[in-house]
Amino acid sequence: MAEIINSGVFLKNGTEILENSDLDKNTARKNTISYGILSAHNTGGDDSSLKIRFDALASHDITYVGIIQTARASGLKEFPVPYVLTNCHNSLCAVGGTINEDDHMFGLSAEKKYGGIYVPAHQAVIHSFMREMMSGCGKMILGSDSHTRYGALGTMAIGEGGPELVKQLLSKTYDIPSPEVICVYLTGSVRPGVGPQDVALELIGAVFKSGFVKNKILEFVGDGIASLPIEFRNGIDVMTTETTCLSSVWVTDEETHRYFINHGREQDYKKLSPGEIAYYDGMVKIDLSKVNCNIALPSHPSNVYSIEELCENADVILKEYDLLDKLGKDGKIHCDQGIIAGCAGGTYDNLTAAADILKDRSIGNGAFTLSAYPASQPVYLELMRNGFAAELMKAGVTMKTAFCGPCFGAGDVPANGALSIRHSTRNFPNREGSKPGQGQKASVALMDARSIAATALAGGVLTPASSLDVKYTPSEYRFDKTVYNNRLYNGFGKPDPEAELVFGPNIKDWPEMPELSDDLVLGVASVILDPVTTTDELIPSGETSSFRSNPEALSEFTLSRKDPQYVGRAKKIRAFRQDKSSKEIADFYKALKTAGYKNPENAVMGSVIYAVKPGDGSAREQAASCQKVLGGMANIAKEYATKRYRSNLINWGMLPFTFDKDPDKLPFGTGDFIWIPGIANAVKNGLQTVSAYVFRNGQLDEMKLSLPVLTEDEKTIILSGCLINYYKLSLR
Repeated sequence: MAEIINSGVFLKNGTEILENSDLDKNTARKNTISYGILSAHNTGGDDSSLKIRFDALASHDITYVGIIQTARASGLKEFPVPYVLTNCHNSLCAVGGTINEDDHMFGLSAEKKYGGIYVPAHQAVIHSFMREMMSGCGKMILGSDSHTRYGALGTMAIGEGGPELVKQLLSKTYDIPSPEVICVYLTGSVRPGVGPQDVALELIGAVFKSGFVKNKILEFVGDGIASLPIEFRNGIDVMTTETTCLSSVWVTDEETHRYFINHGREQDYKKLSPGEIAYYDGMVKIDLSKVNCNIALPSHPSNVYSIEELCENADVILKEYDLLDKLGKDGKIHCDQGIIAGCAGGTYDNLTAAADILKDRSIGNGAFTLSAYPASQPVYLELMRNGFAAELMKAGVTMKTAFCGPCFGAGDVPANGALSIRHSTRNFPNREGSKPGQGQKASVALMDARSIAATALAGGVLTPASSLDVKYTPSEYRFDKTVYNNRLYNGFGKPDPEAELVFGPNIKDWPEMPELSDDLVLGVASVILDPVTTTDELIPSGETSSFRSNPEALSEFTLSRKDPQYVGRAKKIRAFRQDKSSKEIADFYKALKTAGYKNPENAVMGSVIYAVKPGDGSAREQAASCQKVLGGMANIAKEYATKRYRSNLINWGMLPFTFDKDPDKLPFGTGDFIWIPGIANAVKNGLQTVSAYVFRNGQLDEMKLSLPVLTEDEKTIILSGCLINYYKLSLR
């Protein structure tokens, strides 16, 4: 259904594809929507090397404490732009005693002290609130959550690790090379029963594995957009994160205009469309009329099949995913749990469609359960007013408040061996909250709310919504922000320097981190040979979330599901910084001295992990900072899955090396030591290849590591040891 054009494309008037055109690319490139927005926010004056200042920032309660602590240690006085703190991840305050609510009180006190916007728990998921209250055509928003996407509202939004938000809080810039722009051309209109998740999975399945859109901007155009309601567009847009693109933006029209009028912010609307002739670096064409009801099988959103295809070939496909036990004696696929939630699933349109399917019917009293989480209190309020919430509840659906837990493994954890079908953002391993190491394992498949409701109607038998004859009730959504007016704290522009920050016992400062020395010793603490390593595997979500404000406590979970021995190895290597007397390390230093290196003991000792392709998924900085807290000084990878993970490494003072040899030909392994002489000068001088020496079997063997281009700021951050040190030094 999706056609990829892997070459430059000219587009006329946003609709007509010009093939074999000899038009000027450089001029036409400036006619994209993306170019106009980026240029308007670029403070550097160079269109090829951008220095971006954002209009607003957003964080949730898993990330904001660490961000504010970092900014505070770096000289923060007040928030220079609106900074929204939502409480939609650690909302379940029963876990970990008072820990989570302590974080919330810290967040509220920080908003008062520095002048920000605080959204209490259960009021809204982060991205719903930012769409409703902070988006705007032509704006740019930076969030510390990977699904920061508001492109369907004409807002170019980017999800990054916390240190990038720290830079904005300190009035610094987001520095990136000018990204390529890929046109996503939508045509036709969807069939009844097909929803936004179906279209999103179609796109993800077409582009993820090839890396076609990695770190690029997706610009949505085409005649098909006019047929899509605004929340349908939002539902597709938020899932573009799973393509590994940098950001997204859509053409805007009267449907977009109505959204802003409905939300009392008409001034934030303006028409956005490509210029007369626009040039794109590639194109993805999707005929909406041919999109089926889809499912993404565990454990990645790109494992996409049409539900009909899966049902017809269930024995073959389910065997590949170790799910044959879900194939009943009746030859049908049986699911155990359904969830409609979060920024992708919990929209008004999705929930009203589910209510229409279940109206005057029942999900039954068997093992299958269905929970629905409206994405904000205004959405919930309107569902109640219009009777849709009542229809869902009468059918047996459990209605819950705004919460992101089902997206990252908190709340609604299914039974051992269960298959959970979810309209949420991710189905990475253990995102459903299971703990395979303790004998409890479940699986998540991603689906659209409509097909989840259809499956619920069938008692858990997998069913595409397109197979049902349903009368969908048109219902105009009326946004009522009374809830927000009565509960939000809005102190932007009104900081109170005298206000005291409220610290709970679990909120700890970052430990001291060493600067990079002239030479470097790396102890290999883990070697991961999986094709891709997600941030969830680097630092798990779910039960670890309560410790995100305590760097040392959180670091104990690093790689716990991938390599449980990593923490012990990393701590042992960290201890060598003070104790160099063990024979293990003494033999290494002796070999270096024999090779002519003087005083190698003066070099900083740190740990390193190797992974083939680390960093897919979440923007969470803790995937890198936990390694740093444990003494990490570098990663070595064949490639990095995302720009944001590589940026997290750099911002925590860790060298992002690459090594192009095949993983089965590594010249080092767990327990080996690597000597990198002259590394500080190599970073200063921008060397892209450095010599390193592996100590194994009593010998030093040379290898070459790559260090792809670093900006001047990135060099200084790495030399300083981390972003905190970098800003401390600048304040001297």
